[in-house]
Amino acid sequence: MKLDLAIRTLERIAPPSLAEEWDNVGLLVNPLKPRNVKKILLTIDLTEAVADEAIAGKVELIVAYHPILFTPSNRLDAQNAYDRVVMKLIQKNIAVYSPHTALDAVIGGVNDWLADVVGDGEISVLHPIAESDAGQGRLVELKRPVKLRTLVQRVKHHLGLKTVRTASPAADEPIQTVALCAGSGASAFEGVQADCFLTGEMSHHNVLAATQKGSLVILCEHTNTERGYLPVFAKILRKALGNGVDIAVSEIDSDPIKFN
Repeated sequence: MKLDLAIRTLERIAPPSLAEEWDNVGLLVNPLKPRNVKKILLTIDLTEAVADEAIAGKVELIVAYHPILFTPSNRLDAQNAYDRVVMKLIQKNIAVYSPHTALDAVIGGVNDWLADVVGDGEISVLHPIAESDAGQGRLVELKRPVKLRTLVQRVKHHLGLKTVRTASPAADEPIQTVALCAGSGASAFEGVQADCFLTGEMSHHNVLAATQKGSLVILCEHTNTERGYLPVFAKILRKALGNGVDIAVSEIDSDPIKFN
């Protein structure tokens, strides 16, 4: 498959127009030499180890959820790990595409996958995008209220985690509504009322503000709320691209935070 056709397919799945204004989505590394795409590697973070994995696996296209190029740069320095990744991929003629917040916002994307953990209920978009069903964040109104312990067990099972961080008011009230956002959800939660907030990370003061208003908070670490979507994304891509393209999920990519 030609690279431009693969990119158009990615853009149909998660239209770049759905991304946040501050984000940098799309084709971030467009190789000098036109080439066919036979193998795609999916990853959350495009680290040097993942880049080496792609090179060793003879990958033509990396779909990196987090953009490898995000802030302006005046120079590329081989002594800098991030620059070195870009230089290696350019040298090996490997393309890089990032869907990031477009994939968060789209129906059937990362946030809808994360909403599956909560339980049976009505799901709505926290911040709808005009003329679209999509948007950032989700609100789940459960059909049956649950206690924090039950919701935590669901989260850990769904995300494959042994531990999560929680913050709660003194009273352990039943949870009926859960606001959620993959990654760092504080901005998506602004102006939102919910019994519980579920996300990867929030600042100390945002957590404190939530609990002072009587809400529970569940924090799973940033990429733990995103990485489990990659196998789902791989299935979507296989269906859209057909049998001629091999879709692999990185075996190197992992959350940098570990609990000892």
